[in-house]
Amino acid sequence: MRRSLLGILLLVIGLPAAFAQSSYQYPFQNPSLSAEQRITDLLSRMTLEEKIFCFGIDPSVPRLGVKGSGHIEGLSGVALGGPGGWAGKNKPVPTTLFPEPKGMGQSWDPALLQQVASVEAYEARFAAQSPEYANPRVWRIVGGLVVRAPNADLARDPRWGRNGESYGEDPFLVSAMSLAFVKGLQGDNPRYWMAASLMKHFLANERENYRMSSSSDFDNRLFWEYYSRAFRIGIMQGGAESIMPSYNEWNGVPMTVNPAIKDILEDKWGLNGIVCTDRGSLANLVTKYHRYPTLDVAAAATIKAGINQYLDFWTKPLTDAVANHLVTEKELDENLRGVFRVMIKLGQLDPDSMNPYARIGKDGATEAPWNSQKDKGVNRKITDESIVLLKNEDHILPLDTTKVKTIAVIGPYADQVLFGFYSGLPAYTVSPVAGIMQRAGHGISVQVATEKYPADPVALAKSSDVVILVLGNHSTCNAPPGKGAGECLPSEGIEGRDRKSIDLEQEDLAKKIFAANPHTILVLDTSFPYAINWSQEHLPAIVEMAHSSDEEGNALADVLFGDYNPSGHLTQTWPSSLDQIPEITDYNIRDGETYMYFKHKPLYPFGFGLSYTSFAYSHLTISSGTVKANSPASVSVEVKNTGDRVGTEVLQMYVSFPKSSVKRPNEELAGFQRVELQPGETKNVTMQLKPEDLQYWDDATKSFVLETGKVDVKIGASSADIRLEKSIYVSQ
Repeated sequence: MRRSLLGILLLVIGLPAAFAQSSYQYPFQNPSLSAEQRITDLLSRMTLEEKIFCFGIDPSVPRLGVKGSGHIEGLSGVALGGPGGWAGKNKPVPTTLFPEPKGMGQSWDPALLQQVASVEAYEARFAAQSPEYANPRVWRIVGGLVVRAPNADLARDPRWGRNGESYGEDPFLVSAMSLAFVKGLQGDNPRYWMAASLMKHFLANERENYRMSSSSDFDNRLFWEYYSRAFRIGIMQGGAESIMPSYNEWNGVPMTVNPAIKDILEDKWGLNGIVCTDRGSLANLVTKYHRYPTLDVAAAATIKAGINQYLDFWTKPLTDAVANHLVTEKELDENLRGVFRVMIKLGQLDPDSMNPYARIGKDGATEAPWNSQKDKGVNRKITDESIVLLKNEDHILPLDTTKVKTIAVIGPYADQVLFGFYSGLPAYTVSPVAGIMQRAGHGISVQVATEKYPADPVALAKSSDVVILVLGNHSTCNAPPGKGAGECLPSEGIEGRDRKSIDLEQEDLAKKIFAANPHTILVLDTSFPYAINWSQEHLPAIVEMAHSSDEEGNALADVLFGDYNPSGHLTQTWPSSLDQIPEITDYNIRDGETYMYFKHKPLYPFGFGLSYTSFAYSHLTISSGTVKANSPASVSVEVKNTGDRVGTEVLQMYVSFPKSSVKRPNEELAGFQRVELQPGETKNVTMQLKPEDLQYWDDATKSFVLETGKVDVKIGASSADIRLEKSIYVSQ
């Protein structure tokens, strides 16, 4: 009778009767116990062999009914196929593919990026849980719910081969975008995550050549103020519990065994989940860095440093490390706790009835999400917002369809969408040619000269009213899927290979086409900044966009024909030559890298982006003349659309410290906001100036310091286009 009453009581108060301990074979299966209690029980039942197996990226324990989750790539969409071969031995699964992170960063739209990440998380769940895609013959799920994204590295140098994977060069902007992505992946349920965000690569992974054997050297101030900020924000504010240390050393210590994992990530920031090596990092400690004599010694060192998952061949080194008394089973247990904390947050140890995400793809699924108008709509919007208008002389754009009757689309890759190694398999693609043809309709003739459709580009240009010239880099250096990095041109880069040049080899084609037709519009489809000095001087219009979006052609047509007024802004400084920046091996950005310390006039400054309308700024007001600790100031400005089109301005707030006792940036971003305005409309925009964004790191006290004195607050349309300025004071 007592048990029946207990069951009734549990139902009445809203808890599943399954919470009763008697319903579970083992305590670790009981969701009413704390995570730490459950993990302690689970570890006590696992064999040493099972524990070592769970240090891979599949922490499943079939004997005990524990079904772990694997990893997937997700920088610009769920990757279950594509050039990188991310499907493995499973059938590739098509998913929604967004612009590469460089492009999404150019939207300056964290709220939209959070939606993008939410789409990714849902699609990851769908692929992992739908009977159509899940493989019942293997124990672990297809794909995974641990998403290796966002990439919180900073694009400090335009030669870096993986520039396209970064949101930009500024730590404030990259922090905001990374935070949004973490939140979108993990969702807003108080108990469960839709997917787990594994941030990468910690730390200063911004050089490809010799990345597995080189050291990124810089002082503690740059560590705290610049290189680590986005990781700190993602963990402390976003709740990310997983991270991937980078290949490189920091000041002579490989990140795979760097004390920063425990001292900073765990002890100071509170990370208590997965710390996963990059592929080959364990072996590199022996073969590249020669830090340890054998793999078992290296494995023991990584365990003591805090590593709990490996993308290496880990089983024998770890088994040998235990057998040789280099590491104890108790130490393995302590590290594995982080892995199972993440599994519990994903609901992998709980009944489906408790987890709102567990039924995605299982019940009543009539359409894969990547085929839905919702996911396509989010992709179209982020791709629209990612496009940057760099030049528009004499308002040649948008195209006037009452006057333009013939368009030539020219360029080696204009009829395809290029995807990078971290992209997945697209559900569909719309190339620039296809997007332009569809939008042009029957009243405009569109002719094409590409590698697939050979024609004389000069003759085609001469016979057309307007030329759309699509140039840029190849996203995999023309390598076929699964065949490595291909043969990069000097101005191209990719994982494992930095750029040797920032000059556009294809600019010679631009010169020939322009000579044939002065109405030539350059579309730069690229992962990198280019020193297109000739094009900027001579061509009437330049549009820049990123690779890897299913909706690339539609979004480009939106901008070219004026259906969308471009609002993208650059997130990197574009030098006019390599002479303007230090060597790529110099991680001390104070020597002249990024807009914060740039010593020359760039081709395009950080934050730059034009519109088909114009904006006027006025009435800058600050709520208080002083800022104190824990007391932010409100900065308000009026923005007016002074043109005749609806447009969105990206309002940027910078600060500088003219009287600082330490070397500070020339200026640094401290706030930004997108604002949409109708023609003639004026809006008052308010941004918060937070004391923590005015601090610098003090090595003597090992803490951030809010320095008293004058601070100049600047409002502008880019780092080089400051419209309003006012000074405030910091006081104690």
